[in-house]
Amino acid sequence: MPLGIFGFMALWSPFFILALVFITVVYFLVTVKWRTSFKESTPLTGKEAAYFLLAILLLYAIKGSPVEVMSTILFSAHMTQMALLYLVVTPLIILGIPNWVWKAIINLPVVKPVFKFMTKPLIALLSFNVVFSVYHIPLVFDHVRTDVTAHGLATVILFLLSVVMWWPLLNPADEDIDLEGLKRIGYILGSAVLLTPACGLIIFAENPLYAPYYDSEAFMKSLALCVPVDTLQGMSLTGPELFTSMSILNDQQLGGVIMKIIQEIVFGVMLFNLFFQWYRKDMEKQEKLSYDPVVDQTRTE
Repeated sequence: MPLGIFGFMALWSPFFILALVFITVVYFLVTVKWRTSFKESTPLTGKEAAYFLLAILLLYAIKGSPVEVMSTILFSAHMTQMALLYLVVTPLIILGIPNWVWKAIINLPVVKPVFKFMTKPLIALLSFNVVFSVYHIPLVFDHVRTDVTAHGLATVILFLLSVVMWWPLLNPADEDIDLEGLKRIGYILGSAVLLTPACGLIIFAENPLYAPYYDSEAFMKSLALCVPVDTLQGMSLTGPELFTSMSILNDQQLGGVIMKIIQEIVFGVMLFNLFFQWYRKDMEKQEKLSYDPVVDQTRTE
């Protein structure tokens, strides 16, 4: 059955496009036109703008396109969506917002004490991964995916906690966080390990875990979160089997595998970048020593 039955509004989310356009306009107004109104502001770099625009485009691709509807039909699409949102979009947004903007935000009296506590490496590491794992407990997941308020709240909380999780690694504007060398490697590996139990539960489960993907009533409630109710009226949909030949269990297992693979790729890139930075610093140090006149004089004597 084609997804076109859900209509243009559900599949392409024009209001979400407008919201993202508005956010993008505000971003450029603050970082370019109004920049001189802020202390210690610096010109927006091409790299920062590229990171932010890429994050906005990817955000629309996973939350405003047919992928959003597919995430209510296929658990694998849902896990792909979550992995990209919290492991790719979040760091792009952090890198895309200039340091002076971050400083202005985190130094607000209401934000500063909470942010300072939540971004302590151990707290940051545990908070996202624990909440993500709790989210995927079947009883919790079933409620969140069938209640509009709980779904919106869970999405916002997980996004904020993903910012907290990424902050100690990217750390664009906080001198108080000291996460260098082996600590950074430990942080990355720790995050990978903490997410493993949730993925393992999903991958090795012998039965379908989540009602919105096997129960017709829960399935329709889940669809109602992204498809207008008047569009759903009159439709006799029983479950995902109308849209895919994949079994519910196989789809569930695929979702767990996708989440883990994307996580490993992202953290693998982070580790590669870390080792590359070490290598470059070591080469610069050796190059400096080789051209140090004091060293050359000593060698001559």
